[in-house]
Amino acid sequence: MKIASISRPMSALFATLTASAAAFTPSISISSLAMATSSSRSLSNGATGTAFACVRRAWPCAHTRASSSLAAAGAAAAAASMAGPYKYEPDPNFDYDMVVIGGGSGGVRASRMASVHGAKVLLLEGQSQHGPPHYSAIGGTCVNVGCVPKKLMVFASRYPSAIGEMTGYGWDGATPGIFSWDKFMDAKNEEITRLNNVYAKFVLGPAGVETMEGLGKLQGKNSVEISLTAGGTKTVSAKNILIAVGGWPFKPDIPGIQHTITSNEIFYLEEQPKRMVVVGGGFIALEFAQIMDGLGTHVTLMYRGDMFLRGFDNDMRTHLHEEMERNTDIDIQFNTDPTEIIKNDDGSYTVVTGDGKKVDCDQVLYATGRKGKTDTLNLESAGVETKGSFIPVDEYSRTNVDGIFAVGDVTDRIALTPVALMEGHSLADTVFGGMDRPCDHEFVASTVFTTPEIGTVGYSEEDAAVKYGDICVYKSKFRPMAHSFPKSEMYTLMKIIVDSKTDKVVGCHIATDGAGEMIQGVAIAVKMGATKADFDRTIGVHPTSAEELVTMRSPAYHYKDGKKVEEE
Repeated sequence: MKIASISRPMSALFATLTASAAAFTPSISISSLAMATSSSRSLSNGATGTAFACVRRAWPCAHTRASSSLAAAGAAAAAASMAGPYKYEPDPNFDYDMVVIGGGSGGVRASRMASVHGAKVLLLEGQSQHGPPHYSAIGGTCVNVGCVPKKLMVFASRYPSAIGEMTGYGWDGATPGIFSWDKFMDAKNEEITRLNNVYAKFVLGPAGVETMEGLGKLQGKNSVEISLTAGGTKTVSAKNILIAVGGWPFKPDIPGIQHTITSNEIFYLEEQPKRMVVVGGGFIALEFAQIMDGLGTHVTLMYRGDMFLRGFDNDMRTHLHEEMERNTDIDIQFNTDPTEIIKNDDGSYTVVTGDGKKVDCDQVLYATGRKGKTDTLNLESAGVETKGSFIPVDEYSRTNVDGIFAVGDVTDRIALTPVALMEGHSLADTVFGGMDRPCDHEFVASTVFTTPEIGTVGYSEEDAAVKYGDICVYKSKFRPMAHSFPKSEMYTLMKIIVDSKTDKVVGCHIATDGAGEMIQGVAIAVKMGATKADFDRTIGVHPTSAEELVTMRSPAYHYKDGKKVEEE
């Protein structure tokens, strides 16, 4: 939009800006809201790399808008502007053109865009507000028990470390104070409730999506039976069915496992545990271990492997381990697997490991992977194939049955909120928008919200060597300015992986403060096919840690035919 000249009457300029805000702000906020407060991976409860992921900012409070009706109208207009000239005509032979089972990121986006294209859509979700028994309500794992509340806890947990560095900057006498679990949880609950309401008032309602509280299951390929939350059942016919039920934390079958909690229940604990055992080696385990450590809980982290974050770049894994050993009080125990959880008479727990050791604690959190929530969907009635608890799909999110689709974590592709959004949007555009939009899952950026954060896009060094054969690896490790001045032992690591044949950057990995914000910009360049020469031609922003990305000139080493060759 071209900005009006300064001589233009102020009233006209204000009218233009107001109209622009009504048209564009809801669109931006809806996209942000779908992921919700800050950027991350989706919830990962294990070493396999499934996770929670989210966005950069929350929807503005309703009272900050000129009026809720204007906001709703703006949202509908913005959504309509994305639909294009094609208009789908509803099929009168079915109750709905699409029934969406699951109101998470993928389901909400697919239903909203399908409705905008002209389809008659019904969205099913077990509850409209967060909390037990289903935990995940409208907005899915991310908003309710995933990236949004987790990122808020990350923010809270980092203040003691920041305050600890204040003396180095001349602020004498500063102390972290006393953390109030109750106060934080009350504020968290209020925020998540607000976001739940926003979905109904500003996202789904204005787009024309019908919502219903209930759990759906298939009765053949064109029929869905709904167990209504309020009681009773209802059956509807659907031309298309979208399964977007997401995942659920997995816990192994060992004695006493019923005494443990997961990433669902931790957001509703009445008291902060003084001692906690976290079991798992994926990034949700690491994130919660560091969160609770930062809040003052004594944490023991148990992982059955010899190094956590399997599937990530090995240098990043090692670097994070070193930083955690140096800058946290977490007791990290590798090659350790619990075999029994004992509940003691005083309400505490004892974790017994495979080698006979015992650790006493107040809570045990399992973050050992996630499974698809498909066990109650009656998929066999329609002949939908599954692989374990997940549903295989093609690049158009189609299952093996015509008219039945699946998006998000239940498909076991990339379990990230923004990926589910893309899958749902692409599906709606293809089925109802007259477009051809397969899903593109290459070069998807993500972040692990540990301290330091790990931002990554593209291939790890190990995977790039296998895929491309000939690669150059650029690395830089340094103490950033913010930590150098107070003499804190906190270090940054950056890596760029380059395909030697094309000079394209095929991987970038960053471990530093704010890596999540940093990697998003890098991901745009990598997705566009930027070369190392493009990075080198870019002028850095000084003084920042990010400028290191455009100043690494000489490779640390390279690979030839998949084998590492040290530089002379």
